Amino acid sequence: MTAANRPPLPIDQAPPRPGRLILLVDASAAQRRLLARMLRRGGYEVIEAEGARQALQLCESRPPDLVLADWSMPDMTGPEFCAAFRRLPRSNYGYVVLLTSGADARTITEGIEAGADDFLTKPVAPQELLARMAAGERILRIEEELRASNTQLRQALAQLSETQAAMERDLREARKLQQGLVRARSGRFGGIEISLLLRPAGHIGGDLVGFFPIGEDRVGLYALDVSGHGVTAALLTAQLSVHLSGTSDQNIALRGALGPEDAGPAALACFFNTMMLEEMNTDTYFTMIYAELNHATGHVRMVQAGHPHPALQRADGTVTHLGQGGMPIGVFERPIFDEIDVTLAPGDRLLIASDGITEATTPNGRQLGNDGLEAVMRTNAFLNGHSFLESMAWSVSEYCRGERQDDMSAVLVEYRGTGQVIRLDDDR
Repeated sequence: MTAANRPPLPIDQAPPRPGRLILLVDASAAQRRLLARMLRRGGYEVIEAEGARQALQLCESRPPDLVLADWSMPDMTGPEFCAAFRRLPRSNYGYVVLLTSGADARTITEGIEAGADDFLTKPVAPQELLARMAAGERILRIEEELRASNTQLRQALAQLSETQAAMERDLREARKLQQGLVRARSGRFGGIEISLLLRPAGHIGGDLVGFFPIGEDRVGLYALDVSGHGVTAALLTAQLSVHLSGTSDQNIALRGALGPEDAGPAALACFFNTMMLEEMNTDTYFTMIYAELNHATGHVRMVQAGHPHPALQRADGTVTHLGQGGMPIGVFERPIFDEIDVTLAPGDRLLIASDGITEATTPNGRQLGNDGLEAVMRTNAFLNGHSFLESMAWSVSEYCRGERQDDMSAVLVEYRGTGQVIRLDDDR
């Protein structure tokens, strides 16, 4: 057949990338010329080597994309060449095809173990040669796309790491600011001592506790828990703290915005409920206990709005959980809140704890609950103030094996007017 009537060589549907380089390794000059002509017609750039060592030197100076090497070379076998080729430093993958006189199972196994990707049996048909090169092209394109994707992923991870580090710094500062919302961690009013615990589960949380003086013989104290966690909850607690701060021009309970003085703590819960529904465009709500304590008489008036039941521990060690629960703030237009009246006697203590304490859960799903809290109170009855709160926090963390998922907060009110220490009842 003459060159004029020879049919054109078939080209793979996906043409090779311009500049794709093939290294052709064969001791026979005639065989190299034949194969090189086929490959160049297929659109490849070809460099030639008559032996394995010359080929390896070319790979170091000009790394090829694909390699077509004879199994039998004067200075090295095909598998030996493959193993040496794989040891060369490369920035990308090199696809290796070995030319064999007959590829049996042993030959294929030996070549694959040495690093060969494909095999061609001599004599080589042009169509099969270009088809095998096209298959190698697809592998190389996939490898290049994966490498590009990995590069993009590394860049994205680096940017994400920088962003996360910046967020961590911001959250640490936000934690300091949020902790600063609790201006005083303890206070003494006559015979009454108040101690506070605020411990977010993460950097920032949605719990808030505090107290402020009202006149000469009364003090207001509060504990609230915003639904959810993170920035949204923290922002709402910050806004609520403004309304409960100690300055009379901002504190709702001090500036006369709740109506007559005898309106009681429930008026504050109603004010917040209206504010949440009418002024805030959010699905967030919160639970709260707000109490007004007469530190001269020990009388406490409080409102419970969905918050866990306050625990009253009398001087004899008995514990009573107060209240019926009430509804959360910011959910219903006409909520029902529970109003509680109780009088503390010397030696009594009142604990207002968040659900991060009562709902602390063991790894197998068992909650601490009111009974567990009562046990903690009895165990730590000989402690007072912050020592009691820290011991309680440690007990809760141990209960849930350090896997605490919610914020912990508490207000501890102790009537220590007579200097008595709460004691355990030996019969209990």
